[in-house]
Amino acid sequence: MPKRSRKEKSDPNQSAFNVLKQMFKNAEAEGKDPLAVALGRRGGLKGGHARAAKLSKGELSASASKAAKARWAKSKKPVA
Repeated sequence: MPKRSRKEKSDPNQSAFNVLKQMFKNAEAEGKDPLAVALGRRGGLKGGHARAAKLSKGELSASASKAAKARWAKSKKPVA
């Protein structure tokens, strides 16, 4: 009887490491500096929160209302 291979359980930390390694590999292929890519992403993630913190309550409400109207204005495809 042939020996069957067993699939190892995936480690979430190893999976995250592989994703980052692939991201840096793609960035290097495009000629981008991986450190600059990481810093840009870090700044982009906190940009929206910083902007929202600076807005007054009325400005924040108006912005949220505008965003909600834009989301609902998109045509919904009927489910067949």
